[in-house]
Amino acid sequence: MKHKVTYIVAIICALFVGIIGTILCIKYIPNTTVVQDDGTKKNVTVTETNTLKAAIDKVYDAVYVIESYQNGQQISTGTGFVYKKDDKNGYVITNYHVIEGADEIKVTTMDGNTVNAEVLGGDEYSDIAVLAVDVDVVTLVATIGDSSDLSLGDTLFTVGSPLGSEYKGTVTKGILSGNNRTVTTSNNVMDVLQTDAAINPGNSGGPLCNANGEVIGVNSLKLVEDEIEGMGFAIPIEIVMSSVDSLEKGEEIVRPMIGLEMLDVDNAYALYRYGIRLDNDAPTEGVVVMSVTDGGPAAIAGITKGDIITEIDGEAIANSSELRHNLYKHQVGDTIEVTVYRNGDRKEFKVELVAATQTGN
Repeated sequence: MKHKVTYIVAIICALFVGIIGTILCIKYIPNTTVVQDDGTKKNVTVTETNTLKAAIDKVYDAVYVIESYQNGQQISTGTGFVYKKDDKNGYVITNYHVIEGADEIKVTTMDGNTVNAEVLGGDEYSDIAVLAVDVDVVTLVATIGDSSDLSLGDTLFTVGSPLGSEYKGTVTKGILSGNNRTVTTSNNVMDVLQTDAAINPGNSGGPLCNANGEVIGVNSLKLVEDEIEGMGFAIPIEIVMSSVDSLEKGEEIVRPMIGLEMLDVDNAYALYRYGIRLDNDAPTEGVVVMSVTDGGPAAIAGITKGDIITEIDGEAIANSSELRHNLYKHQVGDTIEVTVYRNGDRKEFKVELVAATQTGN
């Protein structure tokens, strides 16, 4: 009799646990269903809680394929995104190198609609360009975020068109791998965000987004070396947005200059051609002044041909790219302290910056 009671109690407990378990599943996994189909198949629907779908939806249709043509031949392809619109136009950000040299630009939306775009302005140094498209094709405008709010390890994703329109709308996911990075290109140094999200040819100009679907960077380049994988880079959105108002108007970005021509100190052949000889104690890093502009800031301050610029505002300068990078952090009218090596001595000069063209120094 005692065993029988124990058996009944065990059955009741098992039923109770089963009922409670079912209730919990229904409450916490509301969209999970299992349907038996002729005894052999099960159709299972699962609701994923850790997904970027809502964030992707906030930017996806704002992303376009950018195709550049010259004399009817396609010369490059990339990605862009709509950052604002008005009654007439949608305004699209992309990379300058995507549209450089083109006489015709076509954009393709996510729904396959292809239209011509007008280049409003571009800046080679920052690798940013602004295009205009007919507002009728704009179905979504991306939300601009703030890259300064990011922390290492934060989830990021991209939307782009790697390898062209065939793969438009490709989404890749990663994390913020590095902040406040600098990458040296052929003629400048760029401040960038580093991510391990896959960025391939054709992604250039596309948005790098945070987990809320806000654009926090513009994909610009990838470090391509056989021994390095998973290092993608994007221009912080604050740097991009500081230029777009001028580019929309077709205005040249005004940057400061100090009024000189220069060569890297390690460019021995070019220095020899210009008749400049460095003494044995000269720095191995820095920028050699080849000439100064008459009446320019450097000349007024007292900098002369043959000086080697080694620091700006106490920050070491290794080459001309770093000099420009440091210089362009300042505004026209700012005064900087330039440290030079001259005939074995260290000298410091106060230089007031004036406006220059994009190629001025």
